[in-house]
Amino acid sequence: MKTYREELIFNTPERIAFINITEAVQKAVEKSGVKEGFCLVNARHITASVFINDDEPGLHHDLTEWLEKLAPHTPIHRYRHNVGEENADAHLKRSIMGREVVVAITAGQLDFGPWEQIFYGEFDGRRPKRVLIKIIGE
Repeated sequence: MKTYREELIFNTPERIAFINITEAVQKAVEKSGVKEGFCLVNARHITASVFINDDEPGLHHDLTEWLEKLAPHTPIHRYRHNVGEENADAHLKRSIMGREVVVAITAGQLDFGPWEQIFYGEFDGRRPKRVLIKIIGE
């Protein structure tokens, strides 16, 4: 069995951003040499996420608005976590959007359904954060 590990680093100028990382993950699959197996993609910070969805700007706008309704950034005094910090909402948004995805690899390609893409979701940007890609298989 082969294994491969790679990290991506993001530092978004915006507080909230969605970045399509599908191409970078597929390149990692190709580097790994794995033809049949699994690929884990995992946000390694508690205010960021990795998720699968459609790459459509209207959907990204809707996700941003929906998340802000569920966990508004302001007023920051509403959150106990914000004593000394101002990112409690980012922790909640990450809990909603998820930490990681696992995608099957078939014939050396990420095996998606229609329209599926992998995204890095940033909810408290403006500093470097890591995403782990871990691939296992034959």
